[in-house]
Order: sequence, then structure tokens, then C-alpha cells
Amino acid sequence: MNIGKAFQSRRRSFGGVTVCLVMAMLGCMSFTLLYQHKTTIYMIGDSTMADKAVRAYPETGWGMPFHYFFDSTIIVDNRAQNGRSTRTFIEEGRWTDVLKTLGKGDYVLIEFGHNDEVPTKRSYTSQEQFAENLKSFVRQTRQKGATPILLTPVARRSFDSTGTLVDTHPVYGPLVIKTAKALNVACIDLQKMSMALLRKLGPEKSAMLYNQLSPGEHPHYPEGVKDNTHFNELGARKMAEMVLHELCKIAPPIARHLSARR
Repeated sequence: MNIGKAFQSRRRSFGGVTVCLVMAMLGCMSFTLLYQHKTTIYMIGDSTMADKAVRAYPETGWGMPFHYFFDSTIIVDNRAQNGRSTRTFIEEGRWTDVLKTLGKGDYVLIEFGHNDEVPTKRSYTSQEQFAENLKSFVRQTRQKGATPILLTPVARRSFDSTGTLVDTHPVYGPLVIKTAKALNVACIDLQKMSMALLRKLGPEKSAMLYNQLSPGEHPHYPEGVKDNTHFNELGARKMAEMVLHELCKIAPPIARHLSARR
């Protein structure tokens, strides 16, 4: 057999193997990049945060704009639900469902209080149980390798006859802050920030942030609505922007994933 021809044949054979190996490596890299874990920001809370059904428009939860704040490397999973308190959110298995997919490197934004604090609601939660539920959220989030962030309840638009803004969360708001300090967990004081914005706007202009409609103004509310708890699109956006600003200070890596379209 001609030695030169044998050598050429063997070189072509090795070259084919090399090409196959390179292609296989590139395929594995593509697969890894495609299915690598994306950071998820979970949101748990009540109607002030929740995604809304079309029939509720223009009512808007402040968690809704979060879907548009980040690029494709961040997933926003808003689990907040109308009428829920810390207790009912747990009892209904909603928190268990979050824990099923919560993973290392994820974040959980926790904002409750509106329904926990009202004794006449079926969702009422005592002060002691409210604090314990918040602690459970924090501990179990940390056990998953994720980062919990507590938020005080967002302000209601409640001005007295003198034009002074009334604090409607005088007990449960501070309880969130106290719990955060006890567990050394980050806390966004949304109550304080939202109240500052309402005071700045005053009794009349602040109405433009909430779901306030005159009779006949919108087909979803033919008789009109005067809602001082839930936001319209503008109000939700304002609250969400304040939370985002604080979140980026608490977790600087998040700021690298903001969408240019926000």
C-alpha cells in the first residue's frame, strides 16, 4: 500500500472526527445557553400588587408594570391575588406553589397588610400571626437560596377634612419594618414613599393615580367608581417605579438587566 495515500486517508479520517467533536461541543454550548436558569422575581401580595383581569381595567396593580422593566434574562412572576392576606395566601396553597419553582438566585417581593389588618374581613390576621407569616416567607425563601424582600403596604388615598393625609396602616406597616429588622432582611418602605407622593400631590391631584371614574366614562364602570385603594395605569406605574428604584439599590445586579424600553 502506498504510504503517502495511507497517511492522507488517515489525516482525512482524523479531520472528520475533529469536525464532529467541534460540532458536538457547539451543540452542547447552545443547549446550555438556551436552557440556563433565568433569574425570577416572584411577587406575592394582595390586590394593590396583583395582575388584573381585562374586565377590571383601568384598575391596575402596581406589580403589572414590572413585567416590562427587565430584559429577557429576568422573569417576573406575579402571584399576588385580590383579597388575600398572609394567612389566606398560605392557607390556599399559593405560597406552596411558589416554593415548588423558587430557586437559588431568585427574589421574592412580599407586600401584605391591606387585608390582614381589617377585623371585619374574612382574611383578617392578628398582629402576632401576621409577623409569624412574614417570618415564614423569609425563612423558606432563604432556604431555597433566594432573596426575600419585605415591603410595607402601599398607601390608601385618605385625606381628612383639613387636607391632611391619614395613615391607614399605623400598626401593620411598622410590623413589617420590625420583622425585617428582626430577621436582618431587606425592606422597601412603600408605605412611606407612597404617602410622600400623595402629600406632594395633595387631596385633588392625587386622585389621578387611583381608579377614579365618572358615570359613563368607561364601559367597565358605567356608574362610575371612586376607589382610593386601587390604582389606574398611571398610579401603578408610579408605585412600581419607586419599588424598582429601591430594588436596584438593594440588589445592584438587578440594575444590569433593566430593559431599554422601560
